[in-house]
Amino acid sequence: MTNNERLDLLERTHSLPLADYRALIEGYTPELAAIAAEKAVRIRKAIYGNTVFVRGLIEISSFCKNDCYYCGLRRSNRDCQRYRLTPEEIMECCREGYALGFRTFVLQGGEDSWFTDNILCKLIAEIKTAYPDCAVTLSLGERSEESYRRLREAGADRYLLRHETANAAHYAHLHPAEMSFSNRMACLKTLRKLGYQVGCGMMVGSPGQTSEHLAQDLKFIEDFRPDMCGIGPFLPHSATPFASEQPGGLAMTCYLLSLIRLIHPSVLLPATTALGTVDPTGREKGIEAGANVVMPNLSPVSVRKKYMLYDGKICTGEESAQCVACLKARMQSIGYEIVTDRGDRKKEE
Repeated sequence: MTNNERLDLLERTHSLPLADYRALIEGYTPELAAIAAEKAVRIRKAIYGNTVFVRGLIEISSFCKNDCYYCGLRRSNRDCQRYRLTPEEIMECCREGYALGFRTFVLQGGEDSWFTDNILCKLIAEIKTAYPDCAVTLSLGERSEESYRRLREAGADRYLLRHETANAAHYAHLHPAEMSFSNRMACLKTLRKLGYQVGCGMMVGSPGQTSEHLAQDLKFIEDFRPDMCGIGPFLPHSATPFASEQPGGLAMTCYLLSLIRLIHPSVLLPATTALGTVDPTGREKGIEAGANVVMPNLSPVSVRKKYMLYDGKICTGEESAQCVACLKARMQSIGYEIVTDRGDRKKEE
């Protein structure tokens, strides 16, 4: 079977054997990527039209108990500028975001023990009371089942927890021994069981990653069928063990966006900040490859440079929520419209 035939089959069935995913990854060419993108855009437009959903990203804390080898927020980074937004500051971000037209707020942060269940539940309930037409998404790492249950009962709608890699040995290469691949997978299953809209995702080009690993990621996405899937190129941070590693590529990331759209037609697929960091038009290229979500930054300007997951992260200017008019114009320039909407995943079945 040729790779063109594999793409045709994937478009029809949304499923391939692992070996065929690997063949598509190893057989990447710009021409093949263009065919995949054309198919992905056609499928996405059939479900979502020309709409792009926006999420207001609020980076609530740069404290983290973990020591992941790739992340600038790792606890061993003594040069990281630590901050923690107060609930009042987070509510102010929501007020500003709501006025700008945002109807989803994404609370993202390191695994910071200050944000107890009690504090988070009160905050989530306050957001949902003030803005009942909005969705609340959490991206706060691994927690207990009881914690996830309480946050869900308080009103959280979605939870983003990148799986990072679907290969246990590769997971161990990226994380310290106290972090467990099996626990990460268990958390994702628990979130699904509790009724969240669940997001997973991985880094593209992370240290030690092979085509087999990426194929396993695609198979995991096919099997798990997340509501959201956030992928972006690996970008090194100077204060991590992977400081000298080569970054992941824009082209392969966009190609994988297309393949994920073919695997799971209705998935909510962000064009990430990392794409915009590696290329000034990276997010537009992500949308043209099949993505349909952008996540401008609603965090206070004073803290944006402190939430530095990787070196060179864009943190002022057009990625900010305050420049939503700029973002609308950029999306319109490639034929898309940003909509004021919660942006829930549509059911294609």
